[in-house]
Amino acid sequence: MRDFRLRKHCRLCYTGHVTAPSLALLPSPLLGPAVWQPVADVLTDNGWQTVTCAAPTRLGTGQDVLDAFLAALPTDRNLVLVPHSNAGAYVPALMQHRPVVAAIFVDADLPPARGRVPLAPPAFLDLLRDKADGKGLLPMWSNWWDEAETAALFPDTDTRARVEREQHRLPLSYFEGSLPVPAGWDERPGAYLAFGDTYGRERDEAERRHWPVSTLPGQHLHLLNDPAQVSAKLVDLMSRLGISQSAG
Repeated sequence: MRDFRLRKHCRLCYTGHVTAPSLALLPSPLLGPAVWQPVADVLTDNGWQTVTCAAPTRLGTGQDVLDAFLAALPTDRNLVLVPHSNAGAYVPALMQHRPVVAAIFVDADLPPARGRVPLAPPAFLDLLRDKADGKGLLPMWSNWWDEAETAALFPDTDTRARVEREQHRLPLSYFEGSLPVPAGWDERPGAYLAFGDTYGRERDEAERRHWPVSTLPGQHLHLLNDPAQVSAKLVDLMSRLGISQSAG
């Protein structure tokens, strides 16, 4: 019964003046739109409308990121939010202010049903505190890890350079913050796409919510390494939510 209600709600939301919602691709505030560009190109080539958002170049709080996402998202189109990584934390707040019909989390943080969502898990904060400099600034995300680990995330050096040009140095205080989560946000259609098992806990929670869930073998930036496969899986998950390119 729950799945039927979600499917019906989604279809009613986006039929009418538009034939299909636009896909709003949300990158992590630590990265930038370059991480989504290959997937956006594939989706566009296959007839989907996409909007790729970006965080502000200077940010200190979650509100800064939320404001930037809201500024980039249209108000006159129904949207499917597709957050990657830390951008998942912003989905409930964005749903309050934009015509969102569904959300597909991609190797992303999954907010609770209500309360507040931390911008970093408490255990991860200890690691980040060790990385902050004397001014409380963190290095770029790709410098958080050993070089061998980081290099393995990218398909080639040119792609890595494009992504690193858009990276931001965030203050540690950003990750010590949290965002409010309005009750009922996850009653809207949702799905989860994981790359491997890094976000296994979030994937398991999505299954407990009876959402469509898929896993692709790969690392956290698999959307750069196989955009065609990721795009196909996103379309499949939308189909499982009752979303297609035609009004039906």
